[in-house]
Amino acid sequence: MNQTEMISDYTEIRFPKLGWEFHIDPTAFTIGSVRIQWYGIIIALGLALAVLYCFPRMKRFGIDSDRAIDAVLGGIIGGVVGARLYFVLTSWEDYKKDSFKDTLLAVVNIRNGGLAIYGGIIGALTVGLIICKIRKLKILPMLDIAGIGLLIGQGVGRWGNFVNQEAFGTNTDFVLGMTGGRIQHFINDSMQIGGSMYENGLEMMWEKPVHPCFFYESVWCLLGFALLAFWSKRRKYDGQLILMYMAWYGAERFVVEGLRTDSLMVGSIRISQLVSAVIFIVSVILQIVIGFKVKRDPESFVLYASTEESRLLIEESRRKSMGMKGVDAYHSDEDDEIGILDDEEDDNDDDIVDEDDKVEDDTDEAEDETSADETKEEN
Repeated sequence: MNQTEMISDYTEIRFPKLGWEFHIDPTAFTIGSVRIQWYGIIIALGLALAVLYCFPRMKRFGIDSDRAIDAVLGGIIGGVVGARLYFVLTSWEDYKKDSFKDTLLAVVNIRNGGLAIYGGIIGALTVGLIICKIRKLKILPMLDIAGIGLLIGQGVGRWGNFVNQEAFGTNTDFVLGMTGGRIQHFINDSMQIGGSMYENGLEMMWEKPVHPCFFYESVWCLLGFALLAFWSKRRKYDGQLILMYMAWYGAERFVVEGLRTDSLMVGSIRISQLVSAVIFIVSVILQIVIGFKVKRDPESFVLYASTEESRLLIEESRRKSMGMKGVDAYHSDEDDEIGILDDEEDDNDDDIVDEDDKVEDDTDEAEDETSADETKEEN
């Protein structure tokens, strides 16, 4: 393995075999006495990119974006709260202070990290699905688009761990092995008697590089995003993309979690690794079972985006956004591919009807004149 000296600068990050060196202060800037951390900025950037990608494509899933925005915002809030609670509850001794006030401040301070991804997913789904019920949004199509958004957010958000020099793995001689001031001092402290690594039976050396687990997960998630974005136009049933997400992310997290040194533990079991294995197995089984059902009876698995209900809701929202009210807002035309026709086309249809009526009137007049001439000749 590649040895290195103790780094005194906590902001210094190195990739020894690549010859790369960075100096990154976790604090991006300050506003008065408040420090704004890069960790929070990067997480927010990941969420923003997910929203910017997913919202314009919701119609492809038969979802009205005006209704969905409530579920998305609720899911984001629920995700942050769930991620923090999950992390705190599984590491309670690190946050328990002498007074309630100090404990509360420690719990709500997330600027330096301390978010568990599975807690975030649980929180986001719980709050988001409740709002879906209230807003009458179909759950499976929403979960499909959410799976794509999660991969964007996770792929970008993991770089917050890079800035904080956290979520790293065991020692390695891999070419991408990294080290840094915070990493070395954390390993040195944790390997002392009573330290977290010592207690978990890890054998770590601060002098040697470690696995950049954040990088592995970021690349895997972004590849998964590309896969799901490609397959979104070819999906066979609602819910297929979220099952693909579960299998894709579950497989990666199971492997990478085994490399990490900061796993949340219950005894000798890594919680996230166990959860990842269960999620992967369940999603694969469901995909196989549903896949056979789709092949036997494809007509029973019509995508929600192809239903009349979806078209009517999207059309209603479009017309309301144009200022139409009452009956006009509920008008829909079955001949249009997505249930939306422009008002000009409707006017053209009215013109065609008027022309037909005019032709019929002219024909009736001609027949009346012919009958009158015949009567005159007989007289």
